[in-house]
Amino acid sequence: METHKATATGLDLGPAAREIHELIGSVEDRQLSGPTPCPDYSVRELLGHLLGLTIAFRDAGLKDLGPTTDTSPDSALPVLPDNWRTSLPPLLEELVAAWRAPSALEGMTRAGGVDLPGQVAGMVARNELLVHGWDLARSTGQDFRASEEDLRSSEAMLSGDDDRTGADAIFGPPVTVPAGASLLDRVIGLSGRRPDWRPGG
Repeated sequence: METHKATATGLDLGPAAREIHELIGSVEDRQLSGPTPCPDYSVRELLGHLLGLTIAFRDAGLKDLGPTTDTSPDSALPVLPDNWRTSLPPLLEELVAAWRAPSALEGMTRAGGVDLPGQVAGMVARNELLVHGWDLARSTGQDFRASEEDLRSSEAMLSGDDDRTGADAIFGPPVTVPAGASLLDRVIGLSGRRPDWRPGG
């Protein structure tokens, strides 16, 4: 995947997008029906969710508001198209390019049917890539890498999310991690996941 450099005022989603691009290359067909840390998703549906959020946040960054930005991700289980292996990588490139533009962070936009300031939407997009990238890696037995900048961004966002109980809550209650846990494990715990999750474990 092409490397995108950070700009003075744009947002660089390149590291998180590249990690997902590398992960999907090693997903085997037999793994698509396997479980994930998202209780309602198999690997197939997790990939469908990743594809859908990539399109939605690309369009949110472009301020191209419409069906892709107006639909709640909880409206139906994600459907993974047959061509996902070839369609997702270029969509990730388009997502990265959209958020490198300074205009993506300006004014308001919309994602998942929710109106958000561009700065907040960009932070949410970065966190979605990081957390669901970890989900995919853990579900398919792969290593996961995240930049410290991405992890710090997710840590700040998730630490400030106090609404974890209602029907509209995006994340479950934080999972306590041991003292001295890595930054990645702390972020995953803040997202409501067990950092030691394994398929069948």
